[in-house]
Amino acid sequence: MASGFMGKILWADLSNKEISEEQISDEVYRNYLSGIGLGAYILNDRIPKGADPLGKDNILGIMSGLLTGTGSLFTGRWMAVGKSPLTGGWGDANCGGNFSPAIKRCGYDGIFFKGISDEPVYLYIGNEKPEIKSASRLWGKDAVETEEILKDIHGPKARVACIGTSGENLSLISGICNDRGRIAARSGLGALMGSKKLKAVVLNGNKKIMVHDKKAVRRLSIKCNLLVRMQPPFIPGDYTSYLGIVLRTLPLQMAQDGMLYKILLKKWGTVSMNQASIEMGDAPVKNWLGTHEDFGTEKSIKINPDVFISREKEKYYCYSCPLGCGGICSLPGKEFHETHKPEYETVIALSALCMNEDIGSIFYLNEVLNRAGMDSISAGATVAFAIECYMRGILTKEDTDGIDLSWGNSKAIIELVHKMVKREGIGNILADGVKIAAQKIGKGAENCAVHAGGQELPMHDSRNDPGFALHYSVESTPGRHTIGSQLYYEMFQLWNRVKGAPKVSMFFSKDTKYIPDEKKAQMAAYSSKFMNIANASGLCLFGAFLGVGRLPIFEWLNMATGFKKNPEEYIEIGAKIQNLKQSFNIKHGIDPRDYKVCERALGRPPLATGPNKDRTIDIEKMMSLYWQQFEWNKDTGKPVL
Repeated sequence: MASGFMGKILWADLSNKEISEEQISDEVYRNYLSGIGLGAYILNDRIPKGADPLGKDNILGIMSGLLTGTGSLFTGRWMAVGKSPLTGGWGDANCGGNFSPAIKRCGYDGIFFKGISDEPVYLYIGNEKPEIKSASRLWGKDAVETEEILKDIHGPKARVACIGTSGENLSLISGICNDRGRIAARSGLGALMGSKKLKAVVLNGNKKIMVHDKKAVRRLSIKCNLLVRMQPPFIPGDYTSYLGIVLRTLPLQMAQDGMLYKILLKKWGTVSMNQASIEMGDAPVKNWLGTHEDFGTEKSIKINPDVFISREKEKYYCYSCPLGCGGICSLPGKEFHETHKPEYETVIALSALCMNEDIGSIFYLNEVLNRAGMDSISAGATVAFAIECYMRGILTKEDTDGIDLSWGNSKAIIELVHKMVKREGIGNILADGVKIAAQKIGKGAENCAVHAGGQELPMHDSRNDPGFALHYSVESTPGRHTIGSQLYYEMFQLWNRVKGAPKVSMFFSKDTKYIPDEKKAQMAAYSSKFMNIANASGLCLFGAFLGVGRLPIFEWLNMATGFKKNPEEYIEIGAKIQNLKQSFNIKHGIDPRDYKVCERALGRPPLATGPNKDRTIDIEKMMSLYWQQFEWNKDTGKPVL
């Protein structure tokens, strides 16, 4: 067996409380690596066609990455995989923290759950035989409480992944939590875990992770870390809006280098881009109806990066991360005392998207959603949807249980989120996201629902970067911002290491971004393939932004495993994984054309003002060109057998 991976997975059948191990051949790892690749390989074969996403035949996988625990940097991500209750197709969710290495230290590359327990349970794995234990006393507890109780029982070194009350209530926009509220949030996999009555997974092993050439991995990591540590002085947080203004007004666009974003991340974290993104047109405003003119600097100044740093008690580092973009923030109030620093996605979803200027409500709701295990992107998008429905008269005060859902009403937003978490009143309708809510409400509510394939869109406006529109529409998990865009491709800089990857121009006209052509389709396909490698390795997207010329992912993989693959061979593995995920969707009755992002996010009709004025995206042509890059049917997106 080669090094880097553990060579086996664990199966827990919750229906009959049976646990078994399965050996995985070296050939599987050579073809699909680990992480999302191994997960797709297992689930594509094991979940039967037509399986109910919340039924006994669906399988939940918890995956570590191939590079996790090898001494490489930025490789502490873990993934949940399964048939998505939200979209009905392939589902995966990605999370950091310190849970991923614990999977491998228990001797496994992945843990898979099938069946449904007749009572709440949790899985405990130490150095002895794994056990399925009763979780009856934990059911009804939030994610932070659950983790605290389980660590009291199993010791402070135990690592815990669990669901909160949102997952228990089978909200289709719920995720799986670790490290006191960090969430593998997307695809509704918290509902899948809740449907199995599985409250938590507790890991407490200390098995050794073998590395083929540990010294070589370390040398590569030291060199990479020197680049990460470089941190020149930068502008104050309340000046970041001017960065966005400059980018908005320039007629030309410059290809972005990820080292600039690294500086921002190291100083402030993802909130560094709050104001800049609003001003440049990257952040959607007012449920995608507004622009920076609606949420201008006099409002966005309240969410400038320094506001968040002022509350930061200490920096938060995920496993093997030298950057530390996270933080633990104080949260004045009787209910909660601290929270993870809200991320960019959370802040924009709860502020500009809903026209909310109350920074206190954003900190508070961040902790509420973290503890409940509800996806803050989907939650904020669903609140914005409900507000627009209310303002249009589609929802009345009687429908909203007396809540005045006007734009920017922070008290109403807080009350509505609580109702969604508890599935009470109008919250019961909204707890499954905008697509299902619109179907239940009717009366034209579907025109207010911003999503792709049933998943709410992230806080990156596809009318500003058409690459987002394409990936929102063609990925096997639609509506995701963590795979690719034109900006991401610029920062990945794949052309520096991968033969055939197209090189981008240093400067280009903004208008050229909207012209559908084969080169953009190639860029998108390479991004999909590369991020499959990243997600099979446990690599953080922010590490990938350094560019493959600085982040030696291909060398790390070879030195950790003993493989002797070149970058092109790894990219081909990424293509195989993409084929597996697309084949999974076809098997389960998904028409890839149905994942096309909604009309509003394509500029149909176009905005009349702002940075994205008059921008419309020819997504149909771009989808076809992308599918051809994988040799799928250009009209249907189905892999050609």
